[in-house]
Amino acid sequence: MRAYSSYKDIVKLVKKVDSIGLVPTMGSLHDGHLSIIKKALIKNDIVIVSIYVNPKQFNDSKDLKKYPRNLEDDLEKIKIFNNIIVYAPNDRDVYNEREEVKKYNFGEITEIMEGKLRPGHFNGVATVVEKLLVMFKPNNAYFGEKDFQQLILIKELVKKIKLDVNIIGCETIRESDGLAMSSRNKFLNKSERKCAGRIIELLGKAKKMYKTSSLKAIKSDILKQA
Repeated sequence: MRAYSSYKDIVKLVKKVDSIGLVPTMGSLHDGHLSIIKKALIKNDIVIVSIYVNPKQFNDSKDLKKYPRNLEDDLEKIKIFNNIIVYAPNDRDVYNEREEVKKYNFGEITEIMEGKLRPGHFNGVATVVEKLLVMFKPNNAYFGEKDFQQLILIKELVKKIKLDVNIIGCETIRESDGLAMSSRNKFLNKSERKCAGRIIELLGKAKKMYKTSSLKAIKSDILKQA
């Protein structure tokens, strides 16, 4: 399977295609990504899978440097699919020299949870997603529900820039211990992995308690078990 670095080459290939799906990824593909690709292939004639570690969404240069990358392995995993085109650009294919991140106003959604911990992250995400949507003009674009805050933001982005594209959320695929599959899971040591699995377990208990208990009671009970 060939990966294209020029989006213009891909645009020529899909010029007469009736339905285009887009699956943006940062590579280091796992079964969660593959499930999204499978879903995209059901409703689209061609699916473009982008594999690009976007530097604009990292506020920590060390995190960017260590982010797992293995394009050859990624291509091997998706060669089982038909009607796939891979877009694997480098930075200069995506951004002009000294290009700045766009400043969006998404309101409170970018100021809480991950947005609070990673200043500028969501502006970086929106910048590259807007570029991909404008480049390929897909009918449908697919994003994992694992990054639910990001999914909400992208739906808002499409409304703001008035693009004619369906943004489709895809079910979170989990490991045997309940932890959502993620490219970064490999960075967890045994103790951290056990703790992450425990968090999933306690969240499940909190969800069950929600119908019959107050938030104060839920918080108290969960903290006792943590």
